[in-house]
Amino acid sequence: MKEPRKVVPPPALCGFLLLLALIFTASYAVGAATGPVAPGMHRSGTSGGGGTDSGDMDMGDMDMRHGSGG
Repeated sequence: MKEPRKVVPPPALCGFLLLLALIFTASYAVGAATGPVAPGMHRSGTSGGGGTDSGDMDMGDMDMRHGSGG
């Protein structure tokens, strides 16, 4: 009687998944270190000034015309 074969994923697949996990981890770490990149964006949660965050984003002089065709 034959012994059942163990199903082992190919080493290239394991290496690719490991590389993918490392890239996502590195990109998350860089993004967390740099913070938001858009003007007027703030981190979520309480502000450092002790006030409450109303959730409104300061748009400043941002042009809101997006060319919707109307």
